[in-house]
Amino acid sequence: MKTVTDFPRKVVEFPDIGIVMPDGCRLSARVWMPKDAEAEPVPAILEHLPYRKRDGTTARDSLTHPYLAGHGYACLRVDMRGNGDSEGLMADEYTQQELSDACAVIAWAAAQPWCSGDVGMMGISWGGFNALQVAALQPPALKAIITLCSTDDRYADDIHYKGGLLLNENQGWGATMLSYSSRPPDPALVGENWRSMWLARLDNEPFLPALWLEHQTRDAYWKHGSVCEDYSAIKAATLAVGGWGDAYKNAVSRLVRGIQNAPAKGIIGPWIHKYPHFAVPEPAIGFLQEALRWWDRWLKGRATGVEDDPAMRLYLMDSVPPRDWYDERPGRWIAEPDWPSPAIATRDLFLDGSGGLADGARPGFEATIASPQDCGLFGGEYCAIWLGPDLPGDQREDDARSLCFDGQPADTAIDIVGAPVVSLSLSADRPRAMIAVRLCDVQPDGASTRITYGVLNLCHHASHEYPEDVTPGAKMAITLRLDDVAYALKPGHRLRLAISSAYWPLVWPSPEPVELTVYEGRLTLPVRAPGTGNEVDFSGPEGAPAWAAETVRTPSNSRRVERDPHTGTATLVIEDDFGAFRDCDHGLETGSVAREKWSIHPGDPLSARGETHWTETLRRGDWSVRTETFTTMHADRKHFFLSGRIEAYENEKLRFTRRFANKINRNFI
Repeated sequence: MKTVTDFPRKVVEFPDIGIVMPDGCRLSARVWMPKDAEAEPVPAILEHLPYRKRDGTTARDSLTHPYLAGHGYACLRVDMRGNGDSEGLMADEYTQQELSDACAVIAWAAAQPWCSGDVGMMGISWGGFNALQVAALQPPALKAIITLCSTDDRYADDIHYKGGLLLNENQGWGATMLSYSSRPPDPALVGENWRSMWLARLDNEPFLPALWLEHQTRDAYWKHGSVCEDYSAIKAATLAVGGWGDAYKNAVSRLVRGIQNAPAKGIIGPWIHKYPHFAVPEPAIGFLQEALRWWDRWLKGRATGVEDDPAMRLYLMDSVPPRDWYDERPGRWIAEPDWPSPAIATRDLFLDGSGGLADGARPGFEATIASPQDCGLFGGEYCAIWLGPDLPGDQREDDARSLCFDGQPADTAIDIVGAPVVSLSLSADRPRAMIAVRLCDVQPDGASTRITYGVLNLCHHASHEYPEDVTPGAKMAITLRLDDVAYALKPGHRLRLAISSAYWPLVWPSPEPVELTVYEGRLTLPVRAPGTGNEVDFSGPEGAPAWAAETVRTPSNSRRVERDPHTGTATLVIEDDFGAFRDCDHGLETGSVAREKWSIHPGDPLSARGETHWTETLRRGDWSVRTETFTTMHADRKHFFLSGRIEAYENEKLRFTRRFANKINRNFI
């Protein structure tokens, strides 16, 4: 990344500006703006998050917000109520209170003497979600948004459920939020009130994984904040950005297609859950330059040409050997002027009884699969974010636990661009059953790279709102849309469709072992004519100077599968030490360690168990706090059992403990 220090306008920073909400709650904002903004007012850009501006997002904020401010914007990085240095309490994600607060901040910013009256909203993940949701509320000053790694459908494409199945990331990210929100504000900003604010947070902190687990169908809880319910409500110009290595890739296509009352464009690169100017795998792009083109057009009225950009700019990934981490993904940028694109056709491949995948309809057959419960251990993280070995590795072990259909070696390159669709006629021998389908690239040496995948709760095959038990043995027709992708299959490589009845630990297993019988099937590929070279060029990544911090403890990440030789239980062990760092400006030292264990016996779905343990530390001089948070989850045939614990220490003395225990009915899962 090129570091930029010389900007058109001199930047000043304010580490703690109070913005008082209508109910009197003070939100803390870190603000960067041109020094002469009152003499020459500028548009404002809001990022509204629970992830602690003082220490949580400061590394990325240092690269991003001073850069935009130096080009004539006021950047507001606001801690949501109940988090970081803001007052109040947080009850849940994307509440009406959260969205109302964001609207109040926008109105406040637009009224300041340094603001031109026009406001944008930007964010990744949580900040991308609420940017979309706030845009749908149409606050008058909000003219444009940039939403990254977010979704328009909270039920279909967040960390809770996928295909009507419970994602273990529901517990995983719930545990993350339990840890994140357990930390106090910084005494250097809030003064002696820090302890009372901390204890109030701890005493009121919601146990989010259990709250989310109470809603197992696509009910009103999930429709709230799902802008797909009414795309016409969005009238702010929308730039949607995603990554093929991220969990939220599907929303970009839907947003560009669905938003009709405002300009909407999409960019998807090879990245995991990161901003594209410092994203991995490479190539990163000049995202901040793209953001400036967007803001300059829609917030300043300048002719930057963004309305003439292709509807979708996509990174077409080359076929590569399977790895659980890539520093770089070879490929090329392609451009689609319109979306959906008339340049993308479909090609049907049919399953046959000999395990083949070929052109032309095939006669019916019967093929069964009863996957061991540990099928899926090599599927990687649902949402790769922590820079560890979290991507799907070689799929051969999971393929061996699946029903596989292989195509012939490709004569020419096949560019898959969009969402492959799998149509199956099948039956299940139990009333509660699931299916996982993976599309893989089988290399000449036999290595198997996962291209894309999808999962489906068969009780939801007709409706995510009104599930019904499967009739054992009865044939059903299902259509499963796999995740969006842009992938170039090399000549000589084969496509493989792998079908399994379990996919642990991505999703919670069915309550009984299940055997699926497949009678016929079709894979519909979205294909684009092969080409060469980039069809669109991005500038190289730029950013403001990096965060000035001293490394106290070096980060490390590990992911391993352990098998008990006596019981046969398989356990995925994940250890992410995020290190410890001391801010060279204000001296706060922060540290964080996360640990997860996901265990299951291959023959017993009721043996499934998830455990997490997070440690958070804050220190400055002779002041220190530490929180330890724990969650566990298991299930019987009818119920989920989810428990948690918080321990909070001040100067190594236990100040607070709290326990959570929840028994929640299984609702067709």
